[in-house]
Order: sequence, then structure tokens, then C-alpha cells
Amino acid sequence: MKIVFMGTPDFAKESLEAVYNARYEILAVVTNPDRPQGRGMKLKPSPVKEFALEKGLNVMQPEKVRKNEEFINEIKKLDPDVICVVAYGKILPKEILEIPKFGCVNVHGSLLPKYRGAAPIQWAVLNGDKETGITTMYMDEGMDTGDMILKEKVEIGDDETTGELWDRLSTIGGKLLVKTLKEIENGTAPRIKQGDEFTLAPMLDKKMAKIDWKNQTAREIKNLVRGLNPIMGAYTFLDGKKIKFWKVDVVSNSEIVVNKQIENGTVLVSDPKIGLFIKTKEGMLKILEIQGENARRMLIGDFLRGNKIEKNQLFD
Repeated sequence: MKIVFMGTPDFAKESLEAVYNARYEILAVVTNPDRPQGRGMKLKPSPVKEFALEKGLNVMQPEKVRKNEEFINEIKKLDPDVICVVAYGKILPKEILEIPKFGCVNVHGSLLPKYRGAAPIQWAVLNGDKETGITTMYMDEGMDTGDMILKEKVEIGDDETTGELWDRLSTIGGKLLVKTLKEIENGTAPRIKQGDEFTLAPMLDKKMAKIDWKNQTAREIKNLVRGLNPIMGAYTFLDGKKIKFWKVDVVSNSEIVVNKQIENGTVLVSDPKIGLFIKTKEGMLKILEIQGENARRMLIGDFLRGNKIEKNQLFD
């Protein structure tokens, strides 16, 4: 079966590698153009491009795919049986969706129709979900609305971060894509209609990374920290300096006697040996990994040995 693969990040690279190792004929790999990254802002290829070049695969990097007749005609000339799309980063127009004999197949990082949109893995963690998974589906013109093919469910660990879940699901996604392609090849792939109930999973906004001590519970803050690790990190301010939390845990109020009149965000305990505990709307937050302004990430004990945080100080 002849395949065109479209994808960009490391999540997609795992699927491309799985398809390559399954010995499918990959006619071309389509990925986003190289982007400037790092302090030097040097152009850097996507993980998908790096793998494709390593294996000697044909790479295409159109700046846009909509109203790009030259690119669309190139795909038509390739005459693929299937186009595999994994975290490509662009919405495909009808002209491309209609090219392959067996359609365009997408690997989606949730149990559809639970989350539709660009960030399903992140939102599953941010919302404190206990399970998620991978869904393969036939693509249509809607946003993740096509008929489902196969699913694989996984549990989300209580301390698991978006980065950790991302890595797990990327491997599962590659295996499920190969299994899906075999089903399509054998004519046994199901077409399952999605239900009407769904949740949008839009791109993350930097504004959401600020901790709201007044209104968020310890559990909600923990989910925020997990959900934004390693993307951007949840942050707060102490004495006007920006502080990021990378790993935290929830402590019930019963473990430390807390005066209900104390303002949320107040430091209850600050000791290099015991740790840093902060009052929230409900429960207390135990800080495990922290990052000071213009500093590196550190375990809380190491941080407190070199940085002064006093009991009763208030995080803003």
C-alpha cells in the first residue's frame, strides 16, 4: 500500500517510524517548514523531517496547503492509497482529502469524541481525567469529526505530566496506525460514527499558566502544573519575582492545622528539610520542584537552601 505521511512533531515521528518499520511504501513525507529555534534562532527541521532524511525519504515542506495548486497536483501525481496525518499542524482542504483511494487517516490523541481540537493530550491532564487514549479515524472537512476506526484506552497516572503522557501516547499511536493500515488493506476497517457530545481542546494560552490562588483548589493547581509540564510551566509571583512550579502534590488540611482566615496563597511551612506548603482554596499544595526567576529548575529542598521564603509570605 502506497502512503503519503503528513506530520511535524516528535509525536508524529513515532508514527512515521512505525509505518516505515512496517515496510509500507512511503511516497513522500510532508512536514512544516524549518522554524527558527533556540537562543540563536537558527532554522531547525521538525523531528519528522529529521527521521525522513535519515531514511532517505522524499520530503515536502509547503508553507501552506490550502489554495496551493502546485502542492495539491504533486500529491495527485504521487497517487497514494492512503494519506496518514499525525499532528501535521494544518487543516487539509477537500481537494487533498479526496485524493487517496482509501482516504486520509488521522491519529488523534484522545478517545473521540471526548476532545476535539489541537491539544487533546494537554487538556486531558489539565482537566484531571483518569483515562484517555488514541483514536484513528477517517478525516473529513470538520475538526476531528470523521468516522472512527480503532481506539486504544490508557489510564492517566495521578502524577503524570503532559510530557510523560505525550511520550506514551506517541508510541501507542504509531502501533495503532500500523494496525489500522492493516485493517484498511484487508478491507476489515470499521467506520464508527461519532456521538454528538464532545469537548473542545484548543491550543493552550499563556494567560492560563498563572495560578489563581483565590479560586483554584490544590487539586486544580496540581492539574495545571502537570498539564503545563514541560510546555510552559505554571507560574506565580513572590515579592514581584516570577516563580514557576514544575512538580507539586496535594496535602489535605487535616495534615497541618490551618486557620481558615489565612489568605489563600499564604506560605504555611518553609523549611529545606520539611518542604514548602502553601494554602489554597481547598487543601494545601506541597511544592516539589520549583524554578526561580532567571534560574534553573530545582528540587524544593535545594532551592530553599539558597533562597529565602518565609512562613506567612503571600504568593500572588
